[in-house]
Amino acid sequence: MRLVQVAKALGMTGQQLRKELLSVDFGVKPTDREIPDNLAQGIIRFVARKHGLTIDVEAVMGMADDGYEEEGEPKEQPAGEAVPQEVVPEVKTQDSSLHVLRKLTLDDVPKAAIERQAKDLQGTKEEKEEREKEAREAAAVVRHRQETQDQRQIKKKVGKVNLPAQISVKEFAEKTGVQVPQVIQALMKNGVLATITQSIDYETAAIIAAELGVTVEKEQESANAETLLSKNLDELIKDEVENMTPRPPIVVVMGHVDHGKTSILDAIRKTDVVSKESGGITQHIGAYQVHHQDKLITFLDTPGHEAFTAMRARGAQITDIAILVVSAEEGVKETTIEAINHAKEAGVPIIVAVNKIDRPNADPDRVKGELAAHGLQPEEWGGTTPFVHTSAVTKAGIDTLLDTVALVAELAELKANAKRSAVATVIESHLDPSLGPLASVIVNTGTLLVGDAFICGHTVGKVRSMADAQGVRLQSVPPSGAVQVSGFGSVPQVGDILQVVASEREARDLLKEVMSSAVLQKKSGLGDLVSMLHEGKLLQLKIVLKADAQGSLEALENALEKQGTERVQVKVIHGAIGAVSESDVMMAAASSALVMAFRALVPSSVQRTADRESVQVRQYDVIYNLLEDVAGLLEGLLIPEEQEKILGHLEVKGVFLTKKTEQIIGGRVTDGVIKRLPFRMLRGGELIGTGRITSLKRADTDIKEAKADSECGMRVETTVPVEVADILEVYYREFKKKDEA
Repeated sequence: MRLVQVAKALGMTGQQLRKELLSVDFGVKPTDREIPDNLAQGIIRFVARKHGLTIDVEAVMGMADDGYEEEGEPKEQPAGEAVPQEVVPEVKTQDSSLHVLRKLTLDDVPKAAIERQAKDLQGTKEEKEEREKEAREAAAVVRHRQETQDQRQIKKKVGKVNLPAQISVKEFAEKTGVQVPQVIQALMKNGVLATITQSIDYETAAIIAAELGVTVEKEQESANAETLLSKNLDELIKDEVENMTPRPPIVVVMGHVDHGKTSILDAIRKTDVVSKESGGITQHIGAYQVHHQDKLITFLDTPGHEAFTAMRARGAQITDIAILVVSAEEGVKETTIEAINHAKEAGVPIIVAVNKIDRPNADPDRVKGELAAHGLQPEEWGGTTPFVHTSAVTKAGIDTLLDTVALVAELAELKANAKRSAVATVIESHLDPSLGPLASVIVNTGTLLVGDAFICGHTVGKVRSMADAQGVRLQSVPPSGAVQVSGFGSVPQVGDILQVVASEREARDLLKEVMSSAVLQKKSGLGDLVSMLHEGKLLQLKIVLKADAQGSLEALENALEKQGTERVQVKVIHGAIGAVSESDVMMAAASSALVMAFRALVPSSVQRTADRESVQVRQYDVIYNLLEDVAGLLEGLLIPEEQEKILGHLEVKGVFLTKKTEQIIGGRVTDGVIKRLPFRMLRGGELIGTGRITSLKRADTDIKEAKADSECGMRVETTVPVEVADILEVYYREFKKKDEA
């Protein structure tokens, strides 16, 4: 078939057809004038499909066969020729395959027939031109619609489009598939003048997207090293209100030893916990979920309140409600008061369970009176604290206790987003011989899935398996769920925050950032505390107060309450008699407080804990000095730095007892005064170690100080064993005054 016939069948010129053939290699050379019929058929179909043309290929091929029949009459006249000049009758030859060219003439054709045929051909030509015109117009309309659609929406979006908190106009256009001019026009209609490179917030982007017919939602912000390092749980679980759904409450059970914490929890969840624990006292933290009236409640069982405070000190505020268990026989104990102060400082609602009411010596009214003196006023006395009488033995009051928990939780409107990446808190961890590092976690928000990659404290991992308190394997855990997780790289600490990330690689990269930032970042100490006080960021100066006697404690509490200024108030979050304990230090760390000890001992182990947690522990022998330092902090008279003063020197004359880190020695004071304070150990004029004097005696009598040229005995804790002839240099630190700077 000739190429010119193919071009005519497609409504093209020969040159246009050759340009089309350049786009696809059909094997046609520029000098070819004829091609095989099957190839011609393929070219016609390809070009017709490309340009949206409808062509009857069989008819075209038949036309090609008939175009040079021996009849010598073409099937179709050229477009520029209106009337044929001559009709040649069919002439048969001996060889039918031989085409004979004859001269065309109209001499023998009647004039009327010629005019009639010319008229018919003219009508056919006009109709053909009309059809071609309509086809061209239809093709133009289709092209216009396609171009308009491409301008309005580059790529069709299905479902919701996730947008970050801040997004540039260009990124918004790319994510939503809308052209930039339309986005800028919509912004201008809403009174926002922004260029293509400027950023808009999510709220503005949501309004613009709604006008442009695109559904958007705020994407979850990925965790960053700064947030993880600060362990700001509130920032990690923050989410949009419309994404939040109700979640079960997380309840902590606290109280004095043997007042029945574990027994009540056993009665609630109907499992034999007490029989599995030594002496009936809780040994480890456990978390369990129970059903009550088609609702779930998560219980966190802590050994007293130490673990509760340790988690708070590491930034993990996970509990919603605290149940304070008090024995109706024994009443309020020192540990009970500590638990009250811890719960109050955490801002957790308290429900009092007056336990053991089945005992013959039970006196619930006495318990109410004692608790009212510590700020827990019963509801029946006009207060706001619910009191429930319970008995773990007879199960009396257990249902009422659960009803009260459900009511308090309902009033609190506890919610979380179950559709985001999970954030959880470690409540217990240990190394299992067969499973490796294990941790019990409570999910704060999101849904924790098997296979999730995560970063937790200073370790990373991937969730391999999860099991609840009954040992049931789980594939997913919703908010407030409690499970034991395997898959940690190393054993995490209690209170560490588990953050799910997209991949293990991202977790490792994030851990590197956290570790490098941790080296550079210094833990907040007294300097930061004073700065926040002066900048107005803190409205309270919190103090953990320890004293040697009840009278001194009450006098100091009353005096400190009067120390407040118009901007900052002094609050004693916990006061007790006796030596400073690690619990006091952890409470101060969790609350950004100072520990002030008036004539109370500070063991060296506690001091090490305070140094590790960056907690200031101040010791005083005179009330006036303590009050003066507090007033100086409030009024800005103290610089947030300490200066060191040397009290005196002692020459070691004898070593009487040596233990691992403790020794009993005797010596003579060469100058100054020796007190129960830290010291530096000098040997041959060089510093070889440090220590602390824990007790001071002359003969068998305890003394507060030893003056120059006197001899004394002492018990010391040191980093290096003391030897005879060593010099102990006793010193103390105090705040700088402004006039001393």
